[in-house]
Amino acid sequence: MAPTGWSSERGVILSDVTKAFGDEFDSKLVVRDCSFKAEDGCLTVLIGPSGCGKTTLINLIAGYEQPTSGRITCDGKDVLGPTRDRLVLFQETSLFPWMTVIQNVMYGPIVQGRGESAKTHALDLLAKVGLRDFRDKYPNQLSGGMQRRAELARTLINQPRILLMDEPFRGLDAMTRQLMQEYLLRLFEGSGQTILFVTTEIDEAILLADRLVLLSSTPATVRELIPVDLPRPRDMSVFSTRRYVELKSHVLGILYQEALQSFAAGSRAAADLVQAFEMRHKAGAG
Repeated sequence: MAPTGWSSERGVILSDVTKAFGDEFDSKLVVRDCSFKAEDGCLTVLIGPSGCGKTTLINLIAGYEQPTSGRITCDGKDVLGPTRDRLVLFQETSLFPWMTVIQNVMYGPIVQGRGESAKTHALDLLAKVGLRDFRDKYPNQLSGGMQRRAELARTLINQPRILLMDEPFRGLDAMTRQLMQEYLLRLFEGSGQTILFVTTEIDEAILLADRLVLLSSTPATVRELIPVDLPRPRDMSVFSTRRYVELKSHVLGILYQEALQSFAAGSRAAADLVQAFEMRHKAGAG
């Protein structure tokens, strides 16, 4: 049964999920009593301090790891291991260097025995991510952003029920990152795809999300679930709206509280966030 307040089992549901690594004599608690739902057909964004356990949650949902306690379901069925229904787009580049772009995108369908029937779909996806004219290029002939777009097309052609994206645009320059966000919005809006997206960037999170899952510092637990009620289709113009500013201020305030706790525990990354928040506050007061 879906937990109270969740009317449907469709989508991904985490119920009191805890994950510890190590053994009973030397264990590290990374996720604690984490409960939330990634709604069917929605783009849910996990955001929290660096190193708080976001990637661990993605690995648990993908089935690469099993929770120490609690339950994870996908469309009402327990997640017991990896399946084709839940695919992950990782931070690292994973294109095969000896294959062209179209060969990389077609790899999954070919392995599944449906290569010929999927070729039209592959070309359509490459057109949507602006790479149709680069289909015969090799990965080392592409920019970092183009490689990310090729990986996105390679993932989507397998038509996963749940697309898990673990900081996929990390390391890209600001302009390329913005371009990737626009491509993702274009692919997602109207597609009915269920996406769970991880980021540490507040602007990116609000731009993309139907709902934000704000996580605490380690061990990760859910601090707040925030609906993002900005209209779709979206583009970068939302950054100038009053509602966006309100959402950003609210999210930043919660992350600042978490950073203070992490800073007290000696986290250098948290110290940087605390300093940035205080400088922003002083600038606003001035």
